[in-house]
Amino acid sequence: MLGIARDVIVAGTGQRQACVDRDNLAGPINEQGACFVTLRKHRQLRGCIGSLEARRPLIDDLVENAYAAAFRDPRFPPVDDDEIAYVHIHISVLSPAVPMQFESEPELLSLIRPGIDGLILEAGHHRGTFLPSVWEQVADAREFLAHLKLKAGLPAQYWSDAVRVSRYTTESFGEHDQ
Repeated sequence: MLGIARDVIVAGTGQRQACVDRDNLAGPINEQGACFVTLRKHRQLRGCIGSLEARRPLIDDLVENAYAAAFRDPRFPPVDDDEIAYVHIHISVLSPAVPMQFESEPELLSLIRPGIDGLILEAGHHRGTFLPSVWEQVADAREFLAHLKLKAGLPAQYWSDAVRVSRYTTESFGEHDQ
């Protein structure tokens, strides 16, 4: 999967044609799946795009998200051929999201599994997600949830009985980032 993602990105810079040989791919990569592709350059985020729900074969999701992370992430300019050698790829394949049942924020916090859970938070028209890899940057569930609220466009201390949270896990792997 890493090789396919890199091939798609390199092809997108115009260095060569993409060569995804779908005929020789077997197994789960051909089944419905959802993934995120994260790009880092010198350990700094350089792009991240993904899907929260499996709506197409994982190979198609990977190809689309790799291209989008490199060339369509609105937070960054498109990756160019001069920097491609410095970009490291990380892929997270998501499990299906499972709605969490809770009556209060303290109860929700007690259910969150640090280092394991990715969360999707929804409140009205606000929505945000954090992959489990975000746990590497936060101290505990309270901080994780507060930052997720901010990402969703809500105040860090926001709470309402209408808040909905689902959790998922990932199978993650990537290129070595130096």
